[in-house]
Amino acid sequence: MELTQLEYFLKVARIEHLTKAAEALSVTQPALSHSISKLEAELGVPLFERKGRNLQINRYGTMFAKRVEKILQEVERGKQEIEECSNPESGIIYLSYLNILGVGLIPQLIREYQKANPKITFELTQGDKGAILEQVEKGFSDVMITSERPVSDTYEWVPILSLPLYLVVSYDHRFAGRESISLKEITGEPFVGLKHNCSLRDSLLTRVHHMNFTLASTYDAEDLPTVAGFVAAGLGVSVLPKTSGLHLEGLEWIPIQEEGWLWEVGLHIKKDRFLSPATQKFVSFLKEKADQPERNR
Repeated sequence: MELTQLEYFLKVARIEHLTKAAEALSVTQPALSHSISKLEAELGVPLFERKGRNLQINRYGTMFAKRVEKILQEVERGKQEIEECSNPESGIIYLSYLNILGVGLIPQLIREYQKANPKITFELTQGDKGAILEQVEKGFSDVMITSERPVSDTYEWVPILSLPLYLVVSYDHRFAGRESISLKEITGEPFVGLKHNCSLRDSLLTRVHHMNFTLASTYDAEDLPTVAGFVAAGLGVSVLPKTSGLHLEGLEWIPIQEEGWLWEVGLHIKKDRFLSPATQKFVSFLKEKADQPERNR
């Protein structure tokens, strides 16, 4: 049973004349007659009483027409909702992002975008790297903003922000007050690390491995604010980006002497994913920002 068959049936049910219904639908009379006969065969009952070219809907047809009318109305509503949702000027953008980014970056991006696109709305989901990746993979989110470059070539990466990483210590730590520090100096220091679900963890471990020294991980926290809290309490040192949500009282931020210690934030786009016009326009906005030097400030 096809949607076109239902549309043809309802038109014939209203007009009760094959030739006139065919003209209204811009199809040939034989094609329309075949469609109705095929529908009746599928249902196993006649829907009309035939009197030459005139058709009179019977009790089965009347019963079926009530349902079909509701079905077609729902289909039309669905089409309207999709059109409204995907409209580049007034649609909905489904975006996932890391928890830590909800304090500063995401609200700033949305505010800036909605200034130029006031009718656009966002459906937001936040979580750790595994949770937001799942949202995109299952199609609940169109794109995601995270701090880890894609490991798979099925995703495109659009850089948004790049911030230096700092060694973070408590205000009374022996390193407090230093103008800069080599990370090799923290060998043996209690280190507040991150659990596997945090994207910064893998980046830190890779850099540490290349520098040929080890971290004496004492605590592994779920997220960056928890790491900052443990450090402020004097339970160890850590490496963090100086971003909104981490400026706790009692922390000292020491620049790292080694080069390349940066926290990158960017957009992940699944290459084979259909993106609505509204989402495509938002992606273009972020790509334009990526071409601007001030993104790294």
